[in-house]
Amino acid sequence: MTKHKRLSKKQLVVIEDLFNGELDEEAVLDKNRVSRNLFNRWRGDENFIGQLESRIAAAHRQSAALIAKYAPLAAAKLVRLTESEKEETARRACLDIISFPLLAGKKAPSPAESQTEDTDESDQPVQFSEQLAAKLLAVLAEEKEQ
Repeated sequence: MTKHKRLSKKQLVVIEDLFNGELDEEAVLDKNRVSRNLFNRWRGDENFIGQLESRIAAAHRQSAALIAKYAPLAAAKLVRLTESEKEETARRACLDIISFPLLAGKKAPSPAESQTEDTDESDQPVQFSEQLAAKLLAVLAEEKEQ
């Protein structure tokens, strides 16, 4: 078994700057006085790449949590838009609502989800109020006519 060497302070600062700043990659390298060649060598280092990939995964988890947090609010606003006086806005909101279960169904479940769930929630019917269902059906009929 090989011993993992620690990343240098400079490598850690560069990774930190890549994720926490408003700077692009080139600006981060300039700020930290790291040449493109040295950075390319770092990218060939298993430890550096491991740390970088760990930070990327953490950023994706953070983004997913933020999106999940605001999804109910966004869905509620979208449903309210179906009541818009502007016909085109209401029509687009209806189409977005209709297509949402289709988009959500395309997302593959994580291994943890597939092991813990006995039933697939996408098989469950989506519940709409009668008023919203009528609007959605009207939009579908309009789309079919065109």
